[in-house]
Amino acid sequence: MRLFRSFRDDRALQRGSASYVAALLAEPAPEEVVWLSASGTRGDADHATWELRYLRRALGILVAQRDALDDRTPSEVLRTLSARMERDPNVDEELRELAERQFDARLSAYRDAFTSRGHGTPATRVAQNLLAFAGGPIRADDPVVVRGTALVGEYLTSASDALRASFGTAELPEDVPPSKVAR
Repeated sequence: MRLFRSFRDDRALQRGSASYVAALLAEPAPEEVVWLSASGTRGDADHATWELRYLRRALGILVAQRDALDDRTPSEVLRTLSARMERDPNVDEELRELAERQFDARLSAYRDAFTSRGHGTPATRVAQNLLAFAGGPIRADDPVVVRGTALVGEYLTSASDALRASFGTAELPEDVPPSKVAR
């Protein structure tokens, strides 16, 4: 029946979204925090940790928008991520609104960098934004930016892998072009 199929599809979308968001909420590796602390936040490990958390979450949203198989996936991911961030035990209740504004600013900047057709690769432009928020160098040929670009690439790969693990991959017949596959 159509009603049960719709319900099943909605539940599968919610389960996949919960799984994907759990991956996006993973804490940054200690060596990443040490690197950003030394390279951009003047030794402030807490600031570096938050910048890396925001980066992973924002890139996860951008990857979902770019790669999801279902048009509803990015919206559900954002809804699930927002709900989880509202209950984040790492954020004091009084600072929740500030954390939300900070995340929104980074998401907007990373989206612009990720989708623009400016100089360099999208990963380099996102890394430059990360380092600008952290107070680090932003010249594309700076070794810190090069390391940041590699980190952004790792986060993008991780998000793509988590998206596929949570929602599956497209399975198309080899002899039929994607444009000919009926829904």
